[in-house]
Amino acid sequence: KVEAEALKLKINVALDTDRITDITLVPDDTLDVDFTTTFESLRNRILVANSPHVDAITGATTQSEALKKAVSRALATSSKEHVIEEGGNPQAPQNYDVVVIGSGGAGLAAAIQAHDEGARVAIIEKMPTIGGNTIKASVGMNAAETRFQKLKGIKDSKTLFYEETLKGGHFKNNPVLLKEFVELAPEAIEWLAAKGIELNDITITGGMSIDRTHRPADRSAVGGFLISGLVKNINQRNIEVLLETSVEEIIYADGRVSGVKVVDEYNDSRILNARSVIVATGGFSANRDMVTHYRPELDGFVTTNHKGATGGGIALLQKLGAGTVDMGEIQIHPTVEQTTSYLISESIRGGGAMLVSQAGHRFCNEMATRDKVSADIIALPEKSAWVIFDEQVRLNNKAADEYLAKGFVISAPSPQELAIKLNMDLHALLATLERYNLFVERQQDEDFGRQTAMRHPLNQGPFYAIRIAPGVHHTMGGVTINSDTAVLDEQ
Repeated sequence: KVEAEALKLKINVALDTDRITDITLVPDDTLDVDFTTTFESLRNRILVANSPHVDAITGATTQSEALKKAVSRALATSSKEHVIEEGGNPQAPQNYDVVVIGSGGAGLAAAIQAHDEGARVAIIEKMPTIGGNTIKASVGMNAAETRFQKLKGIKDSKTLFYEETLKGGHFKNNPVLLKEFVELAPEAIEWLAAKGIELNDITITGGMSIDRTHRPADRSAVGGFLISGLVKNINQRNIEVLLETSVEEIIYADGRVSGVKVVDEYNDSRILNARSVIVATGGFSANRDMVTHYRPELDGFVTTNHKGATGGGIALLQKLGAGTVDMGEIQIHPTVEQTTSYLISESIRGGGAMLVSQAGHRFCNEMATRDKVSADIIALPEKSAWVIFDEQVRLNNKAADEYLAKGFVISAPSPQELAIKLNMDLHALLATLERYNLFVERQQDEDFGRQTAMRHPLNQGPFYAIRIAPGVHHTMGGVTINSDTAVLDEQ
């Protein structure tokens, strides 16, 4: 019996040596299960992949994650029982070349590369499913001088990318690490493409002057696309993934790491010996105590992050004497749906949307950096705003359909009817739209200096609005590293 956030179910999993041969749903009138179609579709995906690490069924994420979790637990239990039957000890130490802690984009990519260089690899993930924060990412990956930019005739440069990122970071960036990031970004895009994960559509987001945000060809959210592709590569290589397993300790003596001590969901512990440990555990946006310790003024803010983003990896490394840097540099994202903490992608604004106050007026450059736009929203009397867009923006952004399906969007055939639904001053909104569309026609924003993503007038119905406010999005601080990403001692 497995419980997810909103679902309970029982399943039987049949195994034969190294294959999952069947999965059946156990009838139980007391359980909250009514997803026969979803079950069959997901069952087939798992059987074909011979792994629970498959894409969720669109529109049935909760049911999908519950089933994947149940299959993962069944496999883990079977593995333990098999070891016992063979006279072994399931808690005996195991040996690897590389242990990767965390199964977001960074962890999965590291595991794939290590495997391809001949290492025996294990991925440790404390959550029930793979994906980390990466699976929630909505826009894309930034890179300059890429093959895909050149194919589209986009003239960009690493120098400009460096300068705009430095400016966006208020010149607090570590210049050595930023230089490395900018130089390697095109290689990362190509590395993904070589693994069948092409980010060949390009858009623009806040803080940049040219299109360099790479996303899937269908303009869907980048996170799910990345994780889906990376997991396929993990499955193809039979890389071991231990879910619902936490790292209690990184074993370290005489200046060397020799493995990790882990605890699984049944509170069984064991040692995983390893020559190298890669910590890819992300930040701490979901750890409210930690966030408010460094930034008390952010108390009460929602977060866009998954609940596993608690800073556990940072704490593990601090115990070993690792230094930290920029822990108070916590980015808030301006456009977050507040009842669900769901991020509304910058690609909507990058597609031409505008931000409007409850009074019906624009109040900022929508394409400024996140901190500036967030500050402008917080300065409004209502401390929230509306993302306003039209049918053209919707058609060019697949994410908009997801927001419609989730019930975030208020729509109307005309701006007049939209204003009524939003309880907004009709004449103010019409005047704002007329003025904004004039700026688009002239490609000159006389009010707030917007210079990018004024792609077309907002004049094609239906018209749409999503209420948003800022939320904690990205903790930029962490342990100190060098350009080889090796962790440095506290100085």
